[in-house]
Amino acid sequence: MLSFLYARQSGLDDPVRLRRAESTRRVLSLKLNHNRDVDRIHGNGINTLDIEVIDGRYMLSGGSDGVIVIYDLENNSKKPQYTCKAICTVGRSSRHVHKFSVETVQWYPHDTGMFVSSSFDKTMKVWDTETLKPAEEFQFDGNVYCHHMSPVARRHSLVAALLCSVLAVGTKDPKVQLCDLKSGSRIHILQGHRGEILSVRWSPRYDHILATASTDSRVRIWDVRRASGSLFTLDQHNGDKSKVSSEAVNTAHNGRVNGLCFTADGLHLLSTGTDDRMRLWNSGTGENTLVNYGKVVNESRKGLKFTVSRGCSPEFVFVPCGSSVAVYGLHSGELITMLRGHYNNVDCCEFHPDYQELYSGGKDCNILAWVPVLRQPGIEDDETNSKRGGTQAAINPAFEDAWSSDED
Repeated sequence: MLSFLYARQSGLDDPVRLRRAESTRRVLSLKLNHNRDVDRIHGNGINTLDIEVIDGRYMLSGGSDGVIVIYDLENNSKKPQYTCKAICTVGRSSRHVHKFSVETVQWYPHDTGMFVSSSFDKTMKVWDTETLKPAEEFQFDGNVYCHHMSPVARRHSLVAALLCSVLAVGTKDPKVQLCDLKSGSRIHILQGHRGEILSVRWSPRYDHILATASTDSRVRIWDVRRASGSLFTLDQHNGDKSKVSSEAVNTAHNGRVNGLCFTADGLHLLSTGTDDRMRLWNSGTGENTLVNYGKVVNESRKGLKFTVSRGCSPEFVFVPCGSSVAVYGLHSGELITMLRGHYNNVDCCEFHPDYQELYSGGKDCNILAWVPVLRQPGIEDDETNSKRGGTQAAINPAFEDAWSSDED
Protein backbone atom coordinates (compact mmCIF):
# COMPACT_ATOMS: atom_id res chain seq x y z
CA MET A 1 0.00 0.00 0.00
CA LEU A 2 2.76 2.46 0.95
CA SER A 3 4.65 1.73 -2.26
CA PHE A 4 1.53 2.55 -4.28
CA LEU A 5 1.07 5.83 -2.44
CA TYR A 6 4.74 6.79 -2.88
CA ALA A 7 4.72 5.93 -6.59
CA ARG A 8 1.56 7.94 -7.14
CA GLN A 9 2.87 10.93 -5.19
CA SER A 10 6.17 10.99 -7.06
CA GLY A 11 4.50 10.57 -10.46
CA LEU A 12 6.10 7.20 -11.15
CA ASP A 13 2.85 5.32 -11.44
CA ASP A 14 -0.62 5.62 -12.94
CA PRO A 15 -2.85 7.39 -10.36
CA VAL A 16 -5.68 4.88 -10.86
CA ARG A 17 -3.47 1.81 -10.27
CA LEU A 18 -3.87 2.00 -6.50
CA ARG A 19 -7.64 2.31 -6.81
CA ARG A 20 -7.84 -0.68 -9.15
CA ALA A 21 -5.61 -2.78 -6.92
CA GLU A 22 -7.66 -2.01 -3.82
CA SER A 23 -10.94 -2.58 -5.70
CA THR A 24 -9.62 -5.96 -6.84
CA ARG A 25 -8.59 -6.89 -3.30
CA ARG A 26 -12.01 -5.96 -1.99
CA VAL A 27 -13.86 -8.03 -4.59
CA LEU A 28 -11.65 -11.05 -3.90
CA SER A 29 -12.47 -10.80 -0.18
CA LEU A 30 -16.27 -10.58 -0.49
CA LYS A 31 -18.06 -12.39 2.34
CA LEU A 32 -21.61 -12.60 3.61
CA ASN A 33 -21.84 -9.80 6.17
CA HIS A 34 -23.73 -10.94 9.27
CA ASN A 35 -23.68 -7.39 10.64
CA ARG A 36 -25.70 -6.03 7.75
CA ASP A 37 -29.28 -7.07 7.08
CA VAL A 38 -31.75 -5.96 4.44
CA ASP A 39 -35.39 -5.61 5.47
CA ARG A 40 -37.38 -8.65 4.41
CA ILE A 41 -40.49 -7.24 2.72
CA HIS A 42 -41.25 -9.54 -0.20
CA GLY A 43 -43.58 -12.46 0.37
CA ASN A 44 -42.28 -14.30 -2.66
CA GLY A 45 -39.07 -14.64 -4.66
CA ILE A 46 -37.00 -11.59 -5.64
CA ASN A 47 -36.50 -11.30 -9.41
CA THR A 48 -34.61 -8.06 -9.91
CA LEU A 49 -32.42 -5.46 -8.16
CA ASP A 50 -31.05 -2.08 -9.25
CA ILE A 51 -28.83 0.47 -7.46
CA GLU A 52 -29.04 4.08 -8.63
CA VAL A 53 -25.79 5.59 -9.90
CA ILE A 54 -26.34 9.21 -8.83
CA ASP A 55 -25.57 8.77 -5.11
CA GLY A 56 -25.23 4.99 -4.92
CA ARG A 57 -27.54 5.08 -1.92
CA TYR A 58 -30.92 3.70 -2.97
CA MET A 59 -31.73 0.22 -4.24
CA LEU A 60 -34.87 -1.03 -5.99
CA SER A 61 -36.20 -4.58 -5.76
CA GLY A 62 -39.04 -6.30 -7.57
CA GLY A 63 -40.59 -9.62 -6.62
CA SER A 64 -42.84 -12.41 -7.80
CA ASP A 65 -45.51 -11.02 -5.47
CA GLY A 66 -45.77 -7.88 -7.64
CA VAL A 67 -44.31 -5.70 -4.87
CA ILE A 68 -41.65 -3.02 -5.47
CA VAL A 69 -39.42 -1.83 -2.61
CA ILE A 70 -36.93 1.06 -2.28
CA TYR A 71 -34.12 0.50 0.25
CA ASP A 72 -31.75 3.01 1.81
CA LEU A 73 -28.29 1.38 1.82
CA GLU A 74 -26.60 4.11 3.87
CA ASN A 75 -25.58 3.38 7.45
CA ASN A 76 -27.13 6.38 9.19
CA SER A 77 -26.52 4.94 12.66
CA LYS A 78 -22.75 4.65 12.04
CA LYS A 79 -22.83 1.41 14.03
CA PRO A 80 -21.09 -1.77 12.80
CA GLN A 81 -24.37 -3.69 12.88
CA TYR A 82 -27.28 -2.16 10.99
CA THR A 83 -30.22 -2.93 8.70
CA CYS A 84 -30.83 -1.43 5.27
CA LYS A 85 -34.32 -0.08 5.78
CA ALA A 86 -37.17 -0.20 3.29
CA ILE A 87 -38.15 3.46 2.99
CA CYS A 88 -40.89 3.09 0.33
CA THR A 89 -43.02 0.18 -0.80
CA VAL A 90 -45.54 -0.30 -3.58
CA GLY A 91 -47.33 -3.10 -1.76
CA ARG A 92 -50.43 -5.20 -2.31
CA SER A 93 -52.56 -2.54 -0.64
CA SER A 94 -51.70 0.02 -3.31
CA ARG A 95 -54.15 0.31 -6.20
CA HIS A 96 -51.18 0.94 -8.53
CA VAL A 97 -49.34 -2.29 -7.66
CA HIS A 98 -48.53 -4.78 -10.41
CA LYS A 99 -51.01 -7.65 -10.44
CA PHE A 100 -48.39 -10.31 -11.21
CA SER A 101 -44.65 -10.88 -10.94
CA VAL A 102 -42.33 -7.88 -11.43
CA GLU A 103 -39.53 -9.01 -13.76
CA THR A 104 -37.37 -5.89 -14.10
CA VAL A 105 -36.88 -2.62 -12.23
CA GLN A 106 -34.55 0.19 -13.26
CA TRP A 107 -33.78 3.66 -11.97
CA TYR A 108 -33.82 6.48 -14.49
CA PRO A 109 -30.06 6.76 -15.20
CA HIS A 110 -29.82 10.53 -14.66
CA ASP A 111 -32.25 11.22 -11.83
CA THR A 112 -33.57 9.29 -8.82
CA GLY A 113 -36.95 10.98 -9.15
CA MET A 114 -38.15 8.29 -11.54
CA PHE A 115 -37.92 4.53 -12.02
CA VAL A 116 -39.45 1.97 -14.37
CA SER A 117 -40.89 -1.49 -13.72
CA SER A 118 -42.20 -4.23 -16.02
CA SER A 119 -44.35 -7.19 -15.14
CA PHE A 120 -46.12 -10.36 -16.18
CA ASP A 121 -49.37 -8.37 -15.94
CA LYS A 122 -48.48 -7.14 -19.49
CA THR A 123 -47.61 -3.61 -18.36
CA MET A 124 -44.56 -1.40 -17.99
CA LYS A 125 -44.97 1.49 -15.55
CA VAL A 126 -42.97 4.69 -15.18
CA TRP A 127 -43.08 5.75 -11.53
CA ASP A 128 -42.73 9.09 -9.77
CA THR A 129 -40.49 8.32 -6.78
CA GLU A 130 -42.03 11.07 -4.63
CA THR A 131 -45.65 10.00 -4.99
CA LEU A 132 -45.12 6.31 -5.83
CA LYS A 133 -47.73 6.67 -8.54
CA PRO A 134 -47.32 5.80 -12.23
CA ALA A 135 -46.64 8.85 -14.39
CA GLU A 136 -47.00 6.70 -17.50
CA GLU A 137 -48.16 3.17 -18.25
CA PHE A 138 -47.54 1.06 -21.35
CA GLN A 139 -49.82 -1.87 -22.20
CA PHE A 140 -48.60 -4.90 -24.17
CA ASP A 141 -50.23 -7.99 -25.65
CA GLY A 142 -48.13 -10.47 -23.66
CA ASN A 143 -45.95 -10.89 -20.57
CA VAL A 144 -43.16 -8.35 -20.27
CA TYR A 145 -39.87 -10.09 -19.49
CA CYS A 146 -37.46 -7.18 -19.51
CA HIS A 147 -36.79 -3.55 -20.33
CA HIS A 148 -33.71 -1.34 -20.38
CA MET A 149 -32.90 2.34 -20.78
CA SER A 150 -29.54 3.51 -22.15
CA PRO A 151 -27.16 4.49 -19.31
CA VAL A 152 -25.18 6.88 -21.54
CA ALA A 153 -27.71 8.56 -23.86
CA ARG A 154 -27.53 12.33 -23.32
CA ARG A 155 -28.61 15.43 -25.20
CA HIS A 156 -25.22 16.07 -26.83
CA SER A 157 -26.56 15.13 -30.28
CA LEU A 158 -29.87 14.79 -32.09
CA VAL A 159 -29.77 10.99 -31.88
CA ALA A 160 -28.83 11.04 -28.20
CA ALA A 161 -31.59 13.55 -27.46
CA LEU A 162 -34.09 11.13 -28.96
CA LEU A 163 -32.69 8.04 -27.24
CA CYS A 164 -32.29 9.47 -23.72
CA SER A 165 -35.99 8.81 -23.09
CA VAL A 166 -36.29 5.54 -25.05
CA LEU A 167 -36.80 2.13 -23.44
CA ALA A 168 -36.17 -1.18 -25.18
CA VAL A 169 -38.77 -3.74 -24.13
CA GLY A 170 -38.76 -7.53 -24.44
CA THR A 171 -42.07 -9.38 -24.29
CA LYS A 172 -43.64 -12.69 -25.25
CA ASP A 173 -43.84 -11.27 -28.77
CA PRO A 174 -40.67 -11.91 -30.86
CA LYS A 175 -40.53 -8.23 -31.82
CA VAL A 176 -38.38 -5.89 -29.72
CA GLN A 177 -40.30 -2.70 -29.01
CA LEU A 178 -38.87 0.77 -28.42
CA CYS A 179 -41.03 3.02 -26.23
CA ASP A 180 -40.64 6.79 -25.78
CA LEU A 181 -41.22 8.17 -22.29
CA LYS A 182 -41.88 11.68 -23.57
CA SER A 183 -44.71 10.85 -25.91
CA GLY A 184 -45.91 7.74 -24.10
CA SER A 185 -45.96 5.79 -27.35
CA ARG A 186 -44.09 3.01 -29.14
CA ILE A 187 -41.82 4.55 -31.73
CA HIS A 188 -40.14 1.57 -33.39
CA ILE A 189 -40.19 -2.22 -33.70
CA LEU A 190 -37.10 -4.41 -34.26
CA GLN A 191 -37.92 -7.62 -36.12
CA GLY A 192 -35.67 -10.66 -36.50
CA HIS A 193 -36.13 -12.96 -33.52
CA ARG A 194 -38.43 -15.99 -33.67
CA GLY A 195 -39.13 -16.44 -29.99
CA GLU A 196 -39.83 -14.59 -26.74
CA ILE A 197 -37.39 -11.79 -25.86
CA LEU A 198 -35.85 -12.62 -22.48
CA SER A 199 -33.17 -9.93 -22.21
CA VAL A 200 -32.38 -6.51 -23.72
CA ARG A 201 -29.30 -4.37 -23.03
CA TRP A 202 -28.10 -1.02 -24.34
CA SER A 203 -24.36 -0.61 -24.80
CA PRO A 204 -22.64 1.58 -22.17
CA ARG A 205 -20.24 2.72 -24.91
CA TYR A 206 -22.52 3.68 -27.81
CA ASP A 207 -26.01 5.01 -27.10
CA HIS A 208 -27.43 3.60 -30.36
CA ILE A 209 -26.25 -0.01 -29.95
CA LEU A 210 -28.69 -2.54 -28.48
CA ALA A 211 -28.27 -6.27 -27.72
CA THR A 212 -31.24 -8.63 -27.47
CA ALA A 213 -31.55 -12.30 -26.45
CA SER A 214 -34.36 -14.72 -27.17
CA THR A 215 -35.71 -18.22 -26.69
CA ASP A 216 -34.70 -18.87 -30.33
CA SER A 217 -31.08 -19.37 -29.08
CA ARG A 218 -29.95 -16.16 -30.77
CA VAL A 219 -28.40 -12.89 -29.66
CA ARG A 220 -28.76 -9.98 -32.05
CA ILE A 221 -26.90 -6.66 -32.08
CA TRP A 222 -28.84 -3.66 -33.42
CA ASP A 223 -28.02 -0.13 -34.52
CA VAL A 224 -31.35 1.56 -33.82
CA ARG A 225 -30.49 4.42 -36.18
CA ARG A 226 -30.87 2.03 -39.10
CA ALA A 227 -34.24 1.16 -40.55
CA SER A 228 -33.03 -2.26 -41.71
CA GLY A 229 -32.47 -5.41 -39.63
CA SER A 230 -29.85 -6.19 -37.01
CA LEU A 231 -26.15 -5.46 -37.53
CA PHE A 232 -25.23 -9.09 -36.92
CA THR A 233 -26.21 -12.23 -35.04
CA LEU A 234 -23.74 -13.78 -32.61
CA ASP A 235 -22.44 -17.20 -33.69
CA GLN A 236 -20.92 -19.49 -31.07
CA HIS A 237 -18.86 -21.23 -33.80
CA ASN A 238 -17.56 -17.98 -35.33
CA GLY A 239 -18.85 -18.91 -38.78
CA ASP A 240 -17.32 -22.40 -38.93
CA LYS A 241 -20.22 -24.30 -40.47
CA SER A 242 -18.37 -27.63 -40.31
CA LYS A 243 -18.96 -27.74 -36.54
CA VAL A 244 -22.68 -27.20 -36.52
CA SER A 245 -25.89 -28.47 -38.10
CA SER A 246 -27.88 -26.22 -40.39
CA GLU A 247 -30.51 -25.66 -37.65
CA ALA A 248 -27.93 -24.22 -35.25
CA VAL A 249 -26.23 -21.74 -37.61
CA ASN A 250 -25.79 -18.29 -36.06
CA THR A 251 -26.92 -19.40 -32.61
CA ALA A 252 -25.27 -18.04 -29.47
CA HIS A 253 -26.32 -21.00 -27.29
CA ASN A 254 -27.82 -24.47 -27.64
CA GLY A 255 -30.92 -23.42 -25.72
CA ARG A 256 -32.80 -20.37 -24.53
CA VAL A 257 -30.62 -17.27 -24.10
CA ASN A 258 -31.92 -15.64 -20.92
CA GLY A 259 -29.21 -13.21 -19.80
CA LEU A 260 -27.08 -10.40 -21.26
CA CYS A 261 -24.58 -8.03 -19.66
CA PHE A 262 -22.09 -5.61 -21.20
CA THR A 263 -18.74 -4.94 -19.54
CA ALA A 264 -18.34 -1.43 -18.12
CA ASP A 265 -16.32 -0.26 -21.14
CA GLY A 266 -18.81 -1.75 -23.59
CA LEU A 267 -16.11 -3.65 -25.49
CA HIS A 268 -17.43 -7.08 -24.55
CA LEU A 269 -20.83 -8.69 -24.06
CA LEU A 270 -21.65 -11.66 -21.83
CA SER A 271 -24.53 -14.05 -22.49
CA THR A 272 -25.99 -16.93 -20.47
CA GLY A 273 -28.20 -19.76 -21.70
CA THR A 274 -30.11 -22.80 -20.51
CA ASP A 275 -27.37 -24.96 -22.06
CA ASP A 276 -25.47 -24.17 -18.82
CA ARG A 277 -22.93 -22.06 -20.66
CA MET A 278 -21.78 -18.45 -20.37
CA ARG A 279 -20.00 -16.85 -23.32
CA LEU A 280 -17.93 -13.70 -23.77
CA TRP A 281 -18.25 -11.84 -27.08
CA ASN A 282 -16.41 -9.00 -28.76
CA SER A 283 -19.27 -6.51 -29.02
CA GLY A 284 -17.72 -4.73 -32.00
CA THR A 285 -17.15 -7.74 -34.26
CA GLY A 286 -19.50 -10.33 -32.72
CA GLU A 287 -16.64 -12.79 -32.34
CA ASN A 288 -16.86 -15.50 -29.68
CA THR A 289 -13.72 -15.04 -27.56
CA LEU A 290 -13.92 -18.76 -26.59
CA VAL A 291 -13.31 -18.08 -22.89
CA ASN A 292 -14.25 -21.29 -21.09
CA TYR A 293 -16.22 -20.72 -17.89
CA GLY A 294 -17.12 -24.39 -17.55
CA LYS A 295 -20.61 -25.42 -16.55
CA VAL A 296 -22.70 -22.50 -15.32
CA VAL A 297 -25.91 -23.99 -13.93
CA ASN A 298 -28.88 -22.07 -15.33
CA GLU A 299 -32.32 -23.36 -14.37
CA SER A 300 -34.20 -20.11 -14.91
CA ARG A 301 -37.11 -20.21 -17.33
CA LYS A 302 -37.23 -16.41 -17.36
CA GLY A 303 -34.55 -13.72 -17.53
CA LEU A 304 -31.39 -14.15 -15.44
CA LYS A 305 -29.92 -10.97 -13.96
CA PHE A 306 -26.16 -11.14 -13.52
CA THR A 307 -23.51 -8.42 -13.32
CA VAL A 308 -19.86 -7.49 -13.91
CA SER A 309 -17.46 -5.67 -11.59
CA ARG A 310 -16.23 -2.16 -12.41
CA GLY A 311 -12.88 -0.55 -11.66
CA CYS A 312 -11.00 -3.81 -10.99
CA SER A 313 -7.97 -5.29 -12.73
CA PRO A 314 -8.81 -7.93 -13.81
CA GLU A 315 -12.62 -7.66 -13.89
CA PHE A 316 -14.98 -10.30 -12.46
CA VAL A 317 -18.39 -11.73 -13.35
CA PHE A 318 -21.07 -12.46 -10.72
CA VAL A 319 -23.68 -14.92 -11.96
CA PRO A 320 -26.46 -16.76 -10.08
CA CYS A 321 -25.74 -20.48 -10.02
CA GLY A 322 -28.36 -22.51 -8.17
CA SER A 323 -28.53 -21.29 -4.58
CA SER A 324 -25.11 -19.61 -4.87
CA VAL A 325 -23.48 -16.75 -6.74
CA ALA A 326 -20.48 -17.84 -8.82
CA VAL A 327 -17.58 -15.40 -9.24
CA TYR A 328 -15.50 -15.83 -12.41
CA GLY A 329 -12.51 -14.06 -13.86
CA LEU A 330 -13.94 -12.18 -16.85
CA HIS A 331 -11.17 -12.94 -19.35
CA SER A 332 -9.62 -16.03 -17.77
CA GLY A 333 -12.85 -17.99 -17.20
CA GLU A 334 -11.47 -19.16 -13.84
CA LEU A 335 -13.98 -19.86 -11.08
CA ILE A 336 -12.71 -17.64 -8.25
CA THR A 337 -15.23 -18.56 -5.56
CA MET A 338 -18.85 -19.47 -4.82
CA LEU A 339 -20.80 -17.13 -2.55
CA ARG A 340 -23.13 -19.35 -0.52
CA GLY A 341 -25.82 -18.08 1.83
CA HIS A 342 -29.23 -18.36 0.14
CA TYR A 343 -31.59 -21.23 0.95
CA ASN A 344 -33.10 -21.39 -2.53
CA ASN A 345 -32.21 -20.44 -6.10
CA VAL A 346 -30.68 -17.00 -6.71
CA ASP A 347 -32.34 -15.04 -9.54
CA CYS A 348 -30.51 -11.71 -9.53
CA CYS A 349 -27.44 -9.91 -8.25
CA GLU A 350 -26.26 -6.29 -8.41
CA PHE A 351 -22.73 -4.92 -7.96
CA HIS A 352 -22.13 -1.63 -6.13
CA PRO A 353 -19.08 -0.06 -7.84
CA ASP A 354 -18.54 2.64 -5.21
CA TYR A 355 -17.92 0.19 -2.37
CA GLN A 356 -17.24 -3.07 -4.28
CA GLU A 357 -20.22 -4.70 -2.57
CA LEU A 358 -22.66 -7.22 -4.00
CA TYR A 359 -26.37 -7.66 -3.32
CA SER A 360 -28.22 -10.83 -4.33
CA GLY A 361 -31.88 -11.81 -4.30
CA GLY A 362 -33.47 -15.23 -4.54
CA LYS A 363 -36.53 -17.39 -4.24
CA ASP A 364 -36.02 -17.55 -0.46
CA CYS A 365 -37.35 -13.94 -0.33
CA ASN A 366 -34.03 -12.68 1.08
CA ILE A 367 -31.65 -9.98 -0.15
CA LEU A 368 -28.12 -10.72 1.06
CA ALA A 369 -25.25 -8.22 1.33
CA TRP A 370 -21.77 -9.45 0.36
CA VAL A 371 -19.19 -7.03 1.77
CA PRO A 372 -15.37 -6.91 1.47
CA VAL A 373 -13.38 -8.03 4.49
CA LEU A 374 -11.46 -5.14 6.06
CA ARG A 375 -7.68 -5.08 5.66
CA GLN A 376 -5.79 -6.41 8.66
CA PRO A 377 -3.44 -3.83 10.26
CA GLY A 378 -0.45 -6.16 9.96
CA ILE A 379 -0.58 -6.55 6.16
CA GLU A 380 1.33 -3.36 5.39
CA ASP A 381 4.06 -4.26 7.90
CA ASP A 382 4.48 -7.70 6.34
CA GLU A 383 4.76 -6.19 2.85
CA THR A 384 7.30 -3.61 4.03
CA ASN A 385 9.42 -6.25 5.79
CA SER A 386 9.41 -8.52 2.74
CA LYS A 387 10.66 -5.66 0.52
CA ARG A 388 13.48 -4.94 2.99
CA GLY A 389 14.74 -8.48 2.69
CA GLY A 390 12.99 -9.84 5.73
CA THR A 391 11.10 -13.10 5.99
CA GLN A 392 8.89 -13.61 2.93
CA ALA A 393 5.24 -13.61 3.97
CA ALA A 394 2.85 -16.12 2.45
CA ILE A 395 0.78 -14.31 -0.14
CA ASN A 396 -2.48 -15.50 -1.59
CA PRO A 397 -1.82 -16.05 -5.34
CA ALA A 398 -5.08 -14.26 -6.14
CA PHE A 399 -3.59 -11.03 -4.72
CA GLU A 400 -0.06 -11.47 -6.06
CA ASP A 401 -0.48 -9.60 -9.35
CA ALA A 402 -2.40 -6.76 -7.80
CA TRP A 403 -0.02 -6.00 -4.93
CA SER A 404 3.43 -7.32 -5.77
CA SER A 405 6.10 -4.93 -7.06
CA ASP A 406 9.56 -5.42 -8.52
CA GLU A 407 10.63 -1.89 -7.67
CA ASP A 408 13.54 -1.50 -5.26
